[in-house]
Amino acid sequence: MEIFKFGGASVKDADGVRNVAKVLHRVGYDHTLIVLSAMGKMTNAFESLVTAYMQKETTFNILRDEIETFHKSIVDSLFAKQHEVRRAVDVIFSELDDFLNTQNSEDYDFIYDQVVSRAELLSTKIVSAYLNEQGIENTWLDVRDLIKTNNVYRGAEVDWKLTNQAIVSHIDPNVLYITQGFIGRNEEGYTTTLGREGSDYSAGIFAYSLDATSLTIWKDVEGVLNADPRYFNDAQLLKQISYTEAIELAFYGASVIHPKTIQPLQKKEIPLYVKSFIEPTNQGTVVTRGSKIDPLLPCFIVKKDQLLVSISTLDFSFIMEQNISDIFNYFHAYKIKVNLIQNSAISFSVCIEDKYNQFNTLLPLLQKEFLVKVFSGATLLTIRHFTPDSLAFIEENNTVLLKQSTQETVQMVVQ
Repeated sequence: MEIFKFGGASVKDADGVRNVAKVLHRVGYDHTLIVLSAMGKMTNAFESLVTAYMQKETTFNILRDEIETFHKSIVDSLFAKQHEVRRAVDVIFSELDDFLNTQNSEDYDFIYDQVVSRAELLSTKIVSAYLNEQGIENTWLDVRDLIKTNNVYRGAEVDWKLTNQAIVSHIDPNVLYITQGFIGRNEEGYTTTLGREGSDYSAGIFAYSLDATSLTIWKDVEGVLNADPRYFNDAQLLKQISYTEAIELAFYGASVIHPKTIQPLQKKEIPLYVKSFIEPTNQGTVVTRGSKIDPLLPCFIVKKDQLLVSISTLDFSFIMEQNISDIFNYFHAYKIKVNLIQNSAISFSVCIEDKYNQFNTLLPLLQKEFLVKVFSGATLLTIRHFTPDSLAFIEENNTVLLKQSTQETVQMVVQ
């Protein structure tokens, strides 16, 4: 089988859904399973809905209605008034309302997974129905029946044994399936999510379990680029890279490929193609074993909204192993992601990501034991395969707060 993954940009509106059908007609879809993300920016919209719900904001009803209106406007553009997909969409919103009106948990992460997962259910219901309308016969599949996870919400770990058994026993290679990315189900029967951008990972899970011939991720860019075109005007296509290179790029924050996606593919040497849904017959990028990066170019990775935190002991004594251990225990407890570390005799600096908005709660605890300086609004810039010219370009156009380099990679925290 082949695995196709279409991201939110590919189905951001009715024309995007129509284009998915055109792509399938052009490239073929025999023996294929399609993993689909939420439509457009709907994951962000559902996240805002969860925040408004938990904080009892007056905007909750407005946000909820905007989400429903968005999806129903796409349905109106694609289907006749009496089409059965309207009932399917109504059911999803009705179940969402029932959950929020009856649940009594105060666990943000639990509620997040039960609510935000509806975005994938909506997108797949709509796209599956449209493809059937266009003669692309397919079966809608609830991925939660197949991807089994532990009980960690917003970052669940996959139970590979149970997941592999479920996928192999349920999937008929002669059927075209449409299913969701990003979500699974735990042993208690509750929906879990695999982390932001987890739809790529879901596709990798299916590719691994089904011994797929390939996985293709369809993007709104022509493939894997050496830089994000939002920040760099001269971004260039990388025609091929190795699994190792892809893992390195993902580790440092490249947004084209989810960090966990590559590992299951590498284990079975399944090629990964990253291609454009705008020009689906173009070459794109292929990721395989042992492939040298072609062309060999500096690769720029940008991570915004970082915090640079400098930590010293209150008496300016040496930062010892126990101090560092205590600091990392705090970071782990408060779900703070550390992206870069640098230490000297009397200070310890970290570039962190506060995606769960916990740092302001943690900061007073750190200040009881350490002298803490915080630089907010920083950007972490990573250059793989850097050259003197690429390094000079970054340093000339930014204020460098911290710099760290190895033979292949340089990282700078800048403002």
